Amino acid sequence: MSKVYLTETVLRDGHQSLIATRMRLADMLPICEQLDQAGFWSLEVWGGATFDACIRYLKEDPWERLRQLRKALPNSRLQMLLRGQNLLGYRHYADDVVREFIRAAAQNGIDVFRVFDAMNDLRNLYVSIDEIKQQGKHAQGTLSYTTSPVHTIAGFVKQAQELEALGCDSIAIKDMAGLLTPQVSADLTRALVDNITIPLHLHSHATSGLSAMCQLKAIENGCRHIDTAISSFSGGTSHAPTESMVAALKDTLYDTGLDLPLLQEIGFYFYDIRKKYHQFESEFTGVDTRVQVNQVPGGMISNLSLQLKEQGALHKMQAVLDEIPRVRKDLGYPPLVTPTSQIVGTQALFNVLADKPYTNITNEVKLYLQGRYGKAPGNVNQIVRIQAIGAEEVIECRPADKLSNELDTLRHAIKDLIQMPEDVLTYAMFPELGKEFLQQRTNKTLIPEVLEPLTPSSIPQNTTSNEFTISLHGENYHIKVNGSGFSKHNKKPYYLSVDGIPEEVLLEVLNTEEGITQDISSTSSTSHRSLPAQKPGHVTTPMPAVVIDILVQTGDQVSAGKSVLITEAMKMETEIQAPIDGIVKAIYVRKGDKVNPDEALIEIE
Repeated sequence: MSKVYLTETVLRDGHQSLIATRMRLADMLPICEQLDQAGFWSLEVWGGATFDACIRYLKEDPWERLRQLRKALPNSRLQMLLRGQNLLGYRHYADDVVREFIRAAAQNGIDVFRVFDAMNDLRNLYVSIDEIKQQGKHAQGTLSYTTSPVHTIAGFVKQAQELEALGCDSIAIKDMAGLLTPQVSADLTRALVDNITIPLHLHSHATSGLSAMCQLKAIENGCRHIDTAISSFSGGTSHAPTESMVAALKDTLYDTGLDLPLLQEIGFYFYDIRKKYHQFESEFTGVDTRVQVNQVPGGMISNLSLQLKEQGALHKMQAVLDEIPRVRKDLGYPPLVTPTSQIVGTQALFNVLADKPYTNITNEVKLYLQGRYGKAPGNVNQIVRIQAIGAEEVIECRPADKLSNELDTLRHAIKDLIQMPEDVLTYAMFPELGKEFLQQRTNKTLIPEVLEPLTPSSIPQNTTSNEFTISLHGENYHIKVNGSGFSKHNKKPYYLSVDGIPEEVLLEVLNTEEGITQDISSTSSTSHRSLPAQKPGHVTTPMPAVVIDILVQTGDQVSAGKSVLITEAMKMETEIQAPIDGIVKAIYVRKGDKVNPDEALIEIE
């Protein structure tokens, strides 16, 4: 069999990679009829960050999204990305939650489960694979591809053989950062095809600009399944374009048989849809060969740049990218994929901002060094481990063996909010966020984030004329101002016609009423906080974050180093510690507050 089959990723990884997972169900459903008749092997529609984005930003029930997509795509295999024992969250869940989640996903429409573990610790996949098979669905075991002194082709082949022995129906190479090169793709594919009997799939991001070449070399060496994204959501940190790969393979032994005009129709639809989400476009979505050195996935770069920009430290981006490989080595060379990419990236960011490594250590790094995510691929830096967890025991067993069943406890915690059986799973994935979503649904107050118009019709009030002629270097140009956009990061877009040719210019907003208004709004929303931190006893956070728990009360006696707050940034939790011995004099924050560096959050004297 030489025909090549495609998995289309636009409904999940395509928009996750390029517009921060913000595409709404209402923009998916109108094109589902064409997607359903295109003839893809599968459509990736769920999992990854979609669950989080649905409840955090879009205020859509992710389970209802899945049900509606199942109804709209009756002839297609629906596929999801599942993080093994992590499911779709950032911790390990008890086995009863894992099994219940997979049962619910299968019953609501998922046919293919691509299941992976960020550590490539197969113990974390046992229960997931077993339950997928019990549900009669396709279990796709996944190799999280990376490079390091401890990762080899022979090692990946051994892992694939073990996944096949566990009952997997296919194997996927998950090249999440775009690290593969054409020659390595050929060598790895050939080694896998020669040593397993089940089909091989290739998932390779285009970050370094090599994905299409890698796919072709993999196909020539026996791979018959590739992931692509429709052209308008391809390239950069997404995938190779669907239409291009179909055209490249046409009239060859590997012809996909897909209808190029129909795919082009789908591409044009999403071309217009993408414009609606312009505010979520990242400047780090082009070709970036630095990934071949630092191994940072594109979505992770976007998050890091946003965090640095919020602190006026974007100039430190290269320092963070340089620090990531050092932290990764300290942690035993984990592949950089959710959640380990966030764990390593956030710690590297903290190290750079503090100018001293491991001054602040996230809770997730501590859990990692305790063995709670699984066995590290290589040796961990023991000095860092001691600094993080002291003499605490490092677990050697499958991490979930330490967890007791938790479904009944979870159900009881939100018993008054449950309207559907899946609600408990929404709460399990993201307790604070999930409970807030369910409460808002009950109160009928679900409001999605606002999409900024691309070209507002109003002309800025300070524009004295919207049509004029300018003289520049002896040449005259006729300028017509057609409109303006909203300021973002102190920059405002204006839409012009220059001698009849449409243009867009981006002006930096230095001092306008709009900017002053935004500053006042920001200040008023945190007016209950104190003045900027100036005293040794002021507790501060190292980066912009959200307060998720307060561990002390006014009047408490605390010692230096005691955890007094827990904050969340980049989906990672950090315990903020008391800087001195003393008594808690005042607490200036509440749970849910957004906080910035150098603000006094708690005062100790």
